[in-house]
Amino acid sequence: MSGGAYSALTGMRARLEELDRLAFDLANISTAGYKTERLAKRASDRDAFARELESAVDVITDGVKIDFKSGTISTTGRDLDVAIDGRGFFEIETPAGMRYTRNGSFQKGVDGVLTTIEGEPVMGEGGSITLGPGMVNIGADGTIKCGDVVVGRLRLVEFASEKDLIRESGSRFKALTGAEPSEIDARVVGGALEQSNVSIVDRMAALTDLTRGFEALQRGVSTLMNDLDARAISELTRK
Repeated sequence: MSGGAYSALTGMRARLEELDRLAFDLANISTAGYKTERLAKRASDRDAFARELESAVDVITDGVKIDFKSGTISTTGRDLDVAIDGRGFFEIETPAGMRYTRNGSFQKGVDGVLTTIEGEPVMGEGGSITLGPGMVNIGADGTIKCGDVVVGRLRLVEFASEKDLIRESGSRFKALTGAEPSEIDARVVGGALEQSNVSIVDRMAALTDLTRGFEALQRGVSTLMNDLDARAISELTRK
């Protein structure tokens, strides 16, 4: 197989992986606090022997970069919804350890503890927060009141670098080993949620470009492997 065909095939494979990323973004467009990802690509070096035979360049994917740009904050009117206005993450306690999210769609557990939709405790400055009777009000500094009684304050954290976090699922992130969060004073908005930062227009445009690029490479492979090979066989049979 010619080097050009190999290059085209690696380009097609890279675009298939990018298609998976686009599909994941589009599937999470309505997930509160979801952050889109960008897939990087780079040239893949061949070994010395292969370079002597072919001059074409292969393409491979080179990891993903999470775009932590804030999404639009939308009012819901629900007293247990809260959005972070600016930097930071909510900290939640899971059986696998602490996790971090910007999805502030919370609920009151059967024991009164403030939890995520999955039932995992949301951390306050002194641990989990137990809600009391009365209407819940969340202040701009994260202070939570039930009626006139203060029951806790949300713990909001950030990391030294966005590279310290990897996506675990949807809008939930896990800190890399050795990365420690620091508590910050951040402004929150009660009765609201941060929407996904996925742009449907941008993603659909990327999908169109991706499809056209894949089809062009597919035609190139077909030409190289069928037309040129057929011509070579025809020339050889004449000799």
